[in-house]
Amino acid sequence: MTSLTTPLPEDVESLKEIIFKLQSEVDFFKEQFRLSQHKKFSASSEVSPDQDDFFDEAESVTDSSNEPIASDKEDISYTRTKPKRKPLPKDIPREVVIHDIPEEGKVCACCNGELHQMGCDRSEQLEYKPASLKVIEHVRLKYSCRSCEKNNSKVDIVIAPVPISPIPRSISTPSLLSQIIIQKYQYALPLYRQESIFKQYGIDLSRKTMSSWMIRCSSLLKPVIEKLKLELLMQAFIHADETPLKVIKDDKQKSYMWVYCTGSDSPCESEVKNIVLYEYQPTRAGQCTANYLGDFNRHLVVDGYAGYEKTKATLVGCMAHVRRKFVEAVRGQVKGKTGKANWAVNHIKKLYRIEKKIKELSPEERYKIRQEESKPLLEEFKSWLEKSSVQVPPKTLIGKAVNYSLNQWGKLSRYIESGELPIDNNRAERAIKPFVIGRKNWMFSNTSNGAQASANLYSLIESAKSNGITPYDYIEYLLTELPKRGKDDSIDDLMPWVFKG
Repeated sequence: MTSLTTPLPEDVESLKEIIFKLQSEVDFFKEQFRLSQHKKFSASSEVSPDQDDFFDEAESVTDSSNEPIASDKEDISYTRTKPKRKPLPKDIPREVVIHDIPEEGKVCACCNGELHQMGCDRSEQLEYKPASLKVIEHVRLKYSCRSCEKNNSKVDIVIAPVPISPIPRSISTPSLLSQIIIQKYQYALPLYRQESIFKQYGIDLSRKTMSSWMIRCSSLLKPVIEKLKLELLMQAFIHADETPLKVIKDDKQKSYMWVYCTGSDSPCESEVKNIVLYEYQPTRAGQCTANYLGDFNRHLVVDGYAGYEKTKATLVGCMAHVRRKFVEAVRGQVKGKTGKANWAVNHIKKLYRIEKKIKELSPEERYKIRQEESKPLLEEFKSWLEKSSVQVPPKTLIGKAVNYSLNQWGKLSRYIESGELPIDNNRAERAIKPFVIGRKNWMFSNTSNGAQASANLYSLIESAKSNGITPYDYIEYLLTELPKRGKDDSIDDLMPWVFKG
């Protein structure tokens, strides 16, 4: 910025140049201030790209020619419907309580005749009782030979075998371990809080003990994680993302939790398996994901982080990241003003409408429609980006959004080359969100072993959820079955898409 003490030039052109530069800097700081105000005081959630109520679809926004564009939005009328409560599941145990009127009240007030029952009204209430605890006392009977005892010879004692347990010589059971795992990794309840809950029931169970159990369970469940990874690497494409993690006893200032996933958030009939796998790494170096994926050379759906370039996969960009940057540019504008960022957001919305329309079609049909409808929109978008790149200051929010889009264009437009590939990386972002929420509660891991144990347990919980099964039931089943299996036994029946609950 030009100093106020700097002598001003006398010629008009130089003065105009200084004024223009100062005005650009003022506009930049105003934009940053408006964005900061929005982040601090406005809603932080971002509306899905396929929803039409975030920006006016009339698209009466200015492009380079500052001419309003005609609207093709339909008039929609809304009618208010009375909310209807969903009935409670029939498989929940029920207690029927019959409410009757007193016998003296069963007389007609009009003629004193006897009233008869003509029917009944039913209503439901849901009762909750805290979890119950019980001690399973194992009594192992011993046997010996009386004849040998009388002859003072060596007596062989025969005793019933020790029951199989996920953690031998501990008080834990599969149900207890599953409960602790679910409370921490699904519901983000730190171990010190669970410790206080157990104390209310008179159980002295320290967080140190529970932490040790989590690491032991992670080690026991590792064969399932390895099998899931093999299945993951067989898929046509993989989503990937990463987020920071603080590990106290790690030399690095900031470690990372990486996530790799396939399929969707919910069970569906598809050849793509629903898998979510986390991996802890002490760094964000691209070599981490390269080592994890190995020789995987198909498609990897990612954001704009350059580290993914180290993999052997063909990278597919994320249109949601592009949209997010243009949304920030809109939020940085003067209130009530529309401009280039609005045009970009609405144009991206058209691409998402096509994706919503073809969601249930076959890959072949999706590819055909993308070539016919999405490709022209992408070509129009690229031309607009190239034109805008020389019209907007590069350091402004709109300038950054335009340059990011152009730099990532090869990856962003790659999804139309196939009917299988997704338009964005939202699958990975949703998969990593439970970890981010949990991190706000327990904040850090103590050791790298604990961080990797967390990665394994998060993997099984999120994979279970995406396959439509209850994580508690699945974890309990694994902790019951795996101790019975030999090293070379098959575990195909333990996969989440096979488990029936």
